[in-house]
Formats: sequence, structure tokens, C-alpha cells
Amino acid sequence: MRGRIAGVTSPAGLDLPEGVEPTPLALLLLGRGDPDLRTERGVECPGDLPAASDPDLVERARAAKDRLGDQVFVLGHHYQRDEVIAFADVTGDSFKLAQQAAARPESPYVVFCGVHFMAESADILTADHQQVVLPDLAAGCSMADMAALSQVEDCWDVLVDAGVADSVVPVSYMNSSADIKAFTGRHGGTICTSSNAKASLEWAFGKGEKVLFLPDQHLGRNTAVLQLGMDLDDCVLWDPHKPGGGLTEQQLRDARMILWRGHCSVHGRFSLDSVTDVRERIPGVNVLVHPECKHEVVRAADHVGSTEVIIQTLEAAPAGSSWAVGTELNLVKRLAAAHPDKKVLFLDRTVCFCSTMNRIDLPHLVWSLESLVEGRVVNRIEVDPETARWARVALDQMLALPSAKATKD
Repeated sequence: MRGRIAGVTSPAGLDLPEGVEPTPLALLLLGRGDPDLRTERGVECPGDLPAASDPDLVERARAAKDRLGDQVFVLGHHYQRDEVIAFADVTGDSFKLAQQAAARPESPYVVFCGVHFMAESADILTADHQQVVLPDLAAGCSMADMAALSQVEDCWDVLVDAGVADSVVPVSYMNSSADIKAFTGRHGGTICTSSNAKASLEWAFGKGEKVLFLPDQHLGRNTAVLQLGMDLDDCVLWDPHKPGGGLTEQQLRDARMILWRGHCSVHGRFSLDSVTDVRERIPGVNVLVHPECKHEVVRAADHVGSTEVIIQTLEAAPAGSSWAVGTELNLVKRLAAAHPDKKVLFLDRTVCFCSTMNRIDLPHLVWSLESLVEGRVVNRIEVDPETARWARVALDQMLALPSAKATKD
């Protein structure tokens, strides 16, 4: 069972549009009126938000946060809007932020300005008395949602029938739901970040002959081929929407890496054409990309690294250098502003924010904080104890990895 949202009931009796399958994701069921469940439109918070045009929003956020004092700890992911980051007590990537919240037990309220799976991780790691709030429940992650627990369990059943499950170790990316992390823990696997994926895979191959890597195919492929020296032929792609994943038993027996067909909607948009185009426009440009990008993009880049590595690389870059960065636009804009002595631009000509991350805006943050001031905990994210227990097993295994940089995604 995935982390539940306090106060949200099951969708029993809800009439879905023709051709739309019922979904276990409560994130899509919070719209009032007649939401279109095939899209993210029509999803509202179960409360009254301040108007986005309210000129007093900044002062209201500051006043509410001041009144709450040490009772609230606000976490801001790197991909958040500047207006939200301004009120974050700490910024970073998902696991680092969850760890920071766990290190602040004196704060009973944790407001996570990120997406759903991040808030779940914070709930798993924080103390029982701490309550995690997600300002907008529609802030999900398309990559995490590409691997539903039922699909992964079906995949495992196929691996059992093929006689290879005993030699498979699951490795799940941090960008996955709590129940996928729990599945990983139950089956003796580990979690990874984009910084420690190599260490995670090395550990897994020390335990078994094969790895089931989910949900991001690109991080798995790039790590296996570019860091562990495997061939592309060692990797097969499991498609959860095809019988048997679209693979034969022989392909499963021959494979070393079974990659889940999932991707990041932002990083997946960058193409080899993007790299070629920017090199033609800006002679001498350095191309810096996240390992969630496609394999051909990563191969064509000059530098590849996690969000934290991207930040550190630009900090260390010489003045006057030019950088085309393949990651989320809010972060790229912030880095450009922080380094006026360097030319920093988005790798693709077409701008692209993370649409779900951008659901966390100032009206939602103000509403969350003012509700806490009034004694109401809204949009609380809770992971059920059994799921949290097994997810914690997988996370603890990651933390035990030799030389694992587990605080960086």
C-alpha cells in the first residue's frame, strides 16, 4: 500500500470517464466538481487558497512562519520556484531534505515543498510525533507513478516463472513511491540516488547475477554501461504495459540489467539534437547533464552528475566559461543568477519546468502555514507502518553501502 493522505477516502463509487482505468493514486482524486482524471487539470486542495494575485502573500507567509517559529521546518527542493525557496529553512535534493527533517525532532511540523514521494520519504525517516505536510497534494512525480506496486509484483511473478527471480536483486531509485521502496526491502534490495547508483549496483551484483532497476531506465542504463562497463546488450527493457514485459524468458535469462520502462518527464526531453544545436550556437560551451537523461545525450555531454554535482560543478567553473545545463529550468535559472560571471543556459531551446513540482506555489505554501497557525494540519502525508518498515529496510541498506554518497540525489 502506498503512503496514504490523511483524511482522503477511497474512490469507491466514483464514475470514471470512458476508457479510464481506476487508479490507486489518491493524488488524482482530490478535485472537486468534475475533474478530468486523464489529466492533472481540475485538481484542487480541499480548502480555500489565497488568490495568486494577493499582494500580501509574501508578508502573510513570513508572518505565519514567524508565528510558528521552531514548530515548523520548511524544506525546499532545488526545482522549486524562487518564491517558495525564499521561505525554505534548507534546500537540497529529496533524500538530503528527508534526512534534514529527521535531524530536527524539535519541529513537530515538516512542510515539504517538493513532490509526493519526497514527502513519503520524510514521513518514513522522521519521528512519530512529526507530521509531514505537502502544500499541494497534486504535486506528484510522473516517473514515480510509472511503476505501480501491482505492476512490479506482476513483473516479479514473471521472473519467478522464468526461473530467474532467485538471482535478481531489485534496486530502486529514490524517485519511487513508498510501496516500491517497501517491495525492494522485502526482496532484499536497496535504494539508490543518482550519486550512489554505481555503489548500489556493485553491491547488488555482489549478491546476485541480475538487477531489476526501477523506475528510471536511463539512470540504470547509464550507470551500468558508462560506470560499470557493461554492454547495451546486457540491458533489457521491461514494459509493464505488455504481457511478460514484452520480453521472452530467454531474454530475461540472458540479461544482467532488467530496466523498468520509466523516465523523468523533464530530463527525458533533452535530445542529441539539443546538444548538437547548442554546440553550433555557442562555440566552446560545456554541456552538463543529469544522469536521468537519455543514453545518447549523456554520451554526448562533457559532464554528467546529480543535481548537487551540477551545482558544485558550476560553482567551481572558471569565470567566462559557458555552460548548457540539462536539468530542471527553475534550478538552471537560479544557477544563472548565482553565477553572473559565467554564461549558464538551459540545454534545450524550449523551456521546461517540472509541472508537478511547480504546483507548490506561494498560495499553497501560505495556506499550509496559516492552517498550522490555526491548529489545523492539512495535506498530511502518512505512510502506513508496514510499508514504512520495509521501505526503511531498503533505505538502511543504502546507507550501509561502502562509500555511498547517500545524501545526494
